Amino acid sequence: MVIYEDLAETIKSGKWRPNTKLPSENELVAHYETSRETIRKALNLLSQNGYIQKMKGKGSFVLDVSRFDFPISGLVSFKEVAEKLGHDSKTIVEELELIKPNEEIRTRLNISHKDSVWKVIRSREINGERIILDKDFFNRKYVSHLTRDICEGSIYEYLEKEVGLKISFAKKEISVDELTEEDHRYLDLKEYDHVVVVRNYVYLEDASLFQYTESRHRLDKFRFVEFARRGV
Repeated sequence: MVIYEDLAETIKSGKWRPNTKLPSENELVAHYETSRETIRKALNLLSQNGYIQKMKGKGSFVLDVSRFDFPISGLVSFKEVAEKLGHDSKTIVEELELIKPNEEIRTRLNISHKDSVWKVIRSREINGERIILDKDFFNRKYVSHLTRDICEGSIYEYLEKEVGLKISFAKKEISVDELTEEDHRYLDLKEYDHVVVVRNYVYLEDASLFQYTESRHRLDKFRFVEFARRGV
């Protein structure tokens, strides 16, 4: 614990910057004059508590401990989250088109092959790094019109204030997935080979499913937070 706390404080103080490689186990054994097993336990604690990422064959690397808190239970737009965080942010519209959806999207939106869907792919930049990739699919039955300007701002703001839709609730699924070709194309990935994916099925006030979203987040930049109260 003493070694863990000393290393954690070194990281928190900024002496070791994000993506810095830690000294090797042998170097830490010599520095702290202890056993390899003790060093490994300290490194495991650092990994479990989000200070480092252990990479097989490469060593341990410092994570950015100033991660952005992202709410799990809330139904909020990126614009609203970015404003709350207070960091420089930017939305880049990578793709916007009206499509005939494939079988996967038809199943997720519960629509037929005759229906049309807006496909919107946007990368989200915070402090100069593209760290979120949002893939949105809107049923055209409910969203008849979209432009790049609308997508660069807040689609929810447009839908609620101008179209008059009453967005009500969402079902969410969270997983850690391997990178795709789109992730490589649109995100600044560093050395990471997985992303955290939040899948949203978003419903209107009358329980109509109108949107399916995949929000893909770089591993080191987000902490997904929730407040839970035990029922009695």
